[in-house]
Amino acid sequence: MTEESVSADGRGAGASALVSLSSGALPRGDRFDWFTELVRENVAAFSLGSAHAHDFEARMTGVDLGSAQLTHLVFEPLHAVRTPRHIRRGDPETYQLALIGGSPMVTRQHDNEAEIPTGSLVFFDTSHPLDTLVTDERGQGRVTLLRIPRSALPLPAGRVDRVLARRLAPDGVTGHVLCQYLTTIRDRAADLGTGERHRLGTIAVDLAAAFLAEHSDTRYLQPPETRRQALRTRIDCYIESNLGSADLTVTHLAARHHISVRSLHRLYDDQQETVAASIRRRRLERCRADLADPRLAAYPIAVLASRWGFSAPAEFSRAFRTAYGLSPRAFRHRTASNDAPRVASPAK
Repeated sequence: MTEESVSADGRGAGASALVSLSSGALPRGDRFDWFTELVRENVAAFSLGSAHAHDFEARMTGVDLGSAQLTHLVFEPLHAVRTPRHIRRGDPETYQLALIGGSPMVTRQHDNEAEIPTGSLVFFDTSHPLDTLVTDERGQGRVTLLRIPRSALPLPAGRVDRVLARRLAPDGVTGHVLCQYLTTIRDRAADLGTGERHRLGTIAVDLAAAFLAEHSDTRYLQPPETRRQALRTRIDCYIESNLGSADLTVTHLAARHHISVRSLHRLYDDQQETVAASIRRRRLERCRADLADPRLAAYPIAVLASRWGFSAPAEFSRAFRTAYGLSPRAFRHRTASNDAPRVASPAK
């Protein structure tokens, strides 16, 4: 992926998959107008007002995810209003799902009004008037914004309108996974290639749809493939978080996610490996990393294997040799030999 640091005047911003902008290079008197234009180009047109307009500091990072765009904004507290006149002049026709950090936000849209605290999400529609205030309580506003074309979200607009400008707490599994997913993409955007960005964008839209469906009682209206992808993403995240548990079995996974074992297997029909094979591979990868870590050299192999769910040493040894062509002991010895520092002979 190409990263481009663009100057504050925004030249070249449209040519890069990852764009990073800051007001720091501009004279103080020009910064607020620059930010207003930045919001217009990357979110939607608003009338902005701020007590800090005379010395406005702001940063933006944007990454193109193909089917969606992720934008992270850091800015001084402000009041933003999108009016019917703004909408008539130009509407990008996008949904905006925002993860709030820093100062809380007070927002009103489509007869809904709520205070959105740090750590919660809020959902907007650029086709409706919007009034939002980022308060001075924590210094700066920090918003991670997932922008989705209205046509790309597989939920009926009438039902989705119910959750506009409401506090959406990420208390459930889907909300937790969604927040973690967005922040990971935000923080690791520079490491992503084009194909990976587009794949992650598709998953981001699926997760957002599943999360919004839970809050608007429209889960049954999602297309089957959307539900399938969202469920598989939740299961994959659960596996990653519980690899060390001896209870992590196919039966446990199915029960934990309220589906049958048969349905769980069918969920992974189009993958290159079964659920059980995926769990075993990931556990072996963690074991191999531990065996190669000099900081863990004093730990017995059986202890490291047990740490990642292998309770039978003989079974672990066979699985490791099959996967990597060496026994765990031989792999550890070879790694230690390769990494051992070369010590000069003592001077005579």
